[in-house]
Amino acid sequence: MKFKGTVHRYGRDIDTDVIIPARYLNTSDPAELAKHCLEDLDTEFVNNVQPGDIIVADENFGCGSSREHAPIAIKAAGVDVVIAKSFARIFYRNAINTGLAIMECPEAVDAISNGDIVSVDADAGTITDETTGETFTAQPFPPFLMEIINAGGLVPRWQKKLGKDA
Repeated sequence: MKFKGTVHRYGRDIDTDVIIPARYLNTSDPAELAKHCLEDLDTEFVNNVQPGDIIVADENFGCGSSREHAPIAIKAAGVDVVIAKSFARIFYRNAINTGLAIMECPEAVDAISNGDIVSVDADAGTITDETTGETFTAQPFPPFLMEIINAGGLVPRWQKKLGKDA
């Protein structure tokens, strides 16, 4: 699985209430959630994000509540992968369950700037800042997690395995 996009850079402790504010939790429609992704942190995010873009953040990304809405909003907004120094554990699992690729790589986070073009080879665990030419190594996903992400999430993966339509 390979990704390439423009970086949207954020700090530490980006919680799920900032990723998708609670006032929008009356829907689970991905397109509607995407319209409000990160709006309390970055009012221009939804206007600037393009399909395939990448979020890079410091420690504890996705802390706060356990809502699945947060990774759904990020993915529906067009982000292909989130790279952070660390993730809140429940966000990490919710991201996998909803098919959002995430990678931990503190060295890459320290070096990558907002607006850089970054390519990611999730199978190999390499992150390359195309803007600076620097390459970093992250832990690649094991095959069973890649299968979930490639399928678009845990439920679609099982539907495919069971031969059922979504």
